[in-house]
Amino acid sequence: QVQLVESGGGSVQAGGSLRLSCAASGYTYGGLCMGWFRQAPGREREWIATIASDRTTSTRDSVKGRFTISRDNAENNLYLQMNTLKPEDTAMYYCAADWSSSSVCHTNHAFRYWGQGTQVTVSS
Repeated sequence: QVQLVESGGGSVQAGGSLRLSCAASGYTYGGLCMGWFRQAPGREREWIATIASDRTTSTRDSVKGRFTISRDNAENNLYLQMNTLKPEDTAMYYCAADWSSSSVCHTNHAFRYWGQGTQVTVSS
């Protein structure tokens, strides 16, 4: 079992930045793939980025260049640095985790473990 707790959400104006964190606990050893997702009201949940245990990353085109995923394996923390935020980035942001190889991590976005989410609101 893996427990995930997100933090760092909030309200910012367009053009601002936020850094989301996700603390993982429980059985976090091995090749843990981790990712960020978001869901806006009335819309389906969408994948943002994933990072494998080898630190390779994959990022959604619409946020590439603005959002950066990273991890601290020693502390079992996952991060999402979000810059140049836009109103359309407003959503609940979730971190997710599961064990998989690097290739599967970046192509199969089916995760078993999810956090409760942290709200990000960007005003124009």
